[in-house]
Amino acid sequence: MKVLRFIPLAALGLMAAACSSDESVPAQQEAKYITIEASIGAMTRATTTGNASVFDAGDGVALYAWTGSATAVPADRVVNGVVNTLGTDGKWTPATPMLWADMVTPHYFLGIYPARTVSDFTADPYTLDPADYEASDLLVARQTSGLTATQNPVSLTFDHAMAKLYVNMNFRNQWSETPAIASCVATAASTATIDYLAQTVTAGEQASVSMPAVAAQTGYAVTHSSIMVPQSGFRTVTLTIDGQEYSYTHDADIPLEAGKYTTLNLIVGRNKIELGEVSINDWTEGTTISGGQAM
Repeated sequence: MKVLRFIPLAALGLMAAACSSDESVPAQQEAKYITIEASIGAMTRATTTGNASVFDAGDGVALYAWTGSATAVPADRVVNGVVNTLGTDGKWTPATPMLWADMVTPHYFLGIYPARTVSDFTADPYTLDPADYEASDLLVARQTSGLTATQNPVSLTFDHAMAKLYVNMNFRNQWSETPAIASCVATAASTATIDYLAQTVTAGEQASVSMPAVAAQTGYAVTHSSIMVPQSGFRTVTLTIDGQEYSYTHDADIPLEAGKYTTLNLIVGRNKIELGEVSINDWTEGTTISGGQAM
């Protein structure tokens, strides 16, 4: 008679089960702990100040695991979006136990933060929430090398699927003091479809994306920022001050790229907005584009 043993797991709270019988080979007789290393690469979280970060206690990731092919997620999955929550002890605890299919079959893994239920892994609909950085900062980890239960730990490195935009503002001396910004709006797509395995994001139609105020960056009076859908065709930002709209339109597309932040530095006057510079950076370092102004 076959006997199942369940062993609780360390890092991401997975559990491994081994099915043994008298005919089993030695490699299949002993179940091993599965440990998963979850990191956010070298890039910062949307809600973290600085250039490096780790997951916070209380964060939850959805984990998917399957066998068969690395390039297609089957309907019948080994782990189907089980939410793992990080505790104050640094360990991830699954909402329900998760088991290897067996000890020798290659397994493929997909992790998503914040945890979300996915039914179509090649075209998952995504909608930006500009008012909630944490919800909008979509992080994705893929482990598709084909790991077996004997390979520990399973390493999950999360990358940013979205882009990030900062708009920094200084003001001409036509204003006696820094004016109140009623709104800062980007004319850009706020929806997308995500192909998790191909690692692509397809932007929807352009709309109005509101950018909330954040702590002003060094050297600037006001800063607004938002997570953004990666896309081409983004050129225009519109400010509203004292009921009047001030628009800046760049003379070329301003890139919004996955895993990078774009900084748009503006000098605002009563009659026009001048461009200080546009910088497009990894969430650690990058390059600068300069020049241009708008009426």
